Amino acid sequence: MAGGIAHDFNNILTAILGNAELALDYIPENSPARNCLDLIREAGIRASDLVRQILSFSRKADQELLPIQPSVVVKEVVKLLRSTIPTTVEIRQNIDPECGTTLADPTQIHQVLMNLCANAVYAMEEKGVLEICLELTTLGADDLTHRPDMMPGAYIRLSVGDTGSGMDEQTTKRIFDPFFTTKEVGRGTGMGLAVVHGIVTAHQGMIAVDSTPGQGTTFNVYFAKADSEEVAPMETGQPLPTVPTGNERILFVDDDEGLVNMWKMILDGLGYHVATKTSSQEALEVFSSQPEAFDLVITDQTMPGMTGVELAQELMGIRPDIPIILYTGYSSKVSIKEAQDMKIRKFFVKPVEARQLAMAIREIFDENKALRPMLSSL
Repeated sequence: MAGGIAHDFNNILTAILGNAELALDYIPENSPARNCLDLIREAGIRASDLVRQILSFSRKADQELLPIQPSVVVKEVVKLLRSTIPTTVEIRQNIDPECGTTLADPTQIHQVLMNLCANAVYAMEEKGVLEICLELTTLGADDLTHRPDMMPGAYIRLSVGDTGSGMDEQTTKRIFDPFFTTKEVGRGTGMGLAVVHGIVTAHQGMIAVDSTPGQGTTFNVYFAKADSEEVAPMETGQPLPTVPTGNERILFVDDDEGLVNMWKMILDGLGYHVATKTSSQEALEVFSSQPEAFDLVITDQTMPGMTGVELAQELMGIRPDIPIILYTGYSSKVSIKEAQDMKIRKFFVKPVEARQLAMAIREIFDENKALRPMLSSL
């Protein structure tokens, strides 16, 4: 079930990211809309990371915790919040950039903060003060009586406070229970804080809540400070580098007409000659009639009638040297190794950014050009 949801959601994310990149190509450098589109890209990248987290959770896979600076994640979330929450909510921040590093998954820390802030905005009925703090603190044995698995020492504290309605003691005792919610029907699932609690616990951290009816609520999250100050590289929505171009002939196959049209616009804009098909059977027919008319085939995996892998096998049966790029919304059916064993040149899991695909296309064509003199000399 998670795989099916991931496939559909990744198709949507591919359209969001791809069209954002298309729009960036059509607007002036000094347009204020560029910042909005950059934020869309950043949110799309984060969303794709969350899909991977959901799939990992459904498979019960261990998360790889890396040394990160939480201040970088918090600043990124604050930037995103400023463009998404009502202007009637004032954001106050006190972020210590020197608070150190912690072993964490940056996407999950992002999710923790976004969930806490979303709850805070709801509690204030979209009007009030949202306060976000990040600082270094010390927890002693007395602070950890309910968490014997945690050691006294230096911790990084992330606090999210609001001036909302607050909660009584009975409510605060249940706030992290799955499916418990104080929101009206249709406004919440009751899973937001349960997910937050699960993420924090998985990071060997602790979360506490302090709330007073009529005054507001503050959540304090504690992550152990790492001994090393080395930081792992983080993927964020950086400005797009110049993408490579070309003039080769490409057959693009996907049963999603919206994605087909989007990718045709992108690849046409890069100089390629692109033919598109929304049916794998139609793609096979057009290729069979003119196998030398194409320099590359790009195909989706999940399509009715004939999958991308099956199509690739048919195409290579007709012309063994045709390079193929396979991309999919969910990777459990096909792995990178399986794709390589089938001589598929490149394999991507959606969402795929335009620069990623453009670089892969150019790499394949350049490799082919380099091989031609070697093959002709044999």
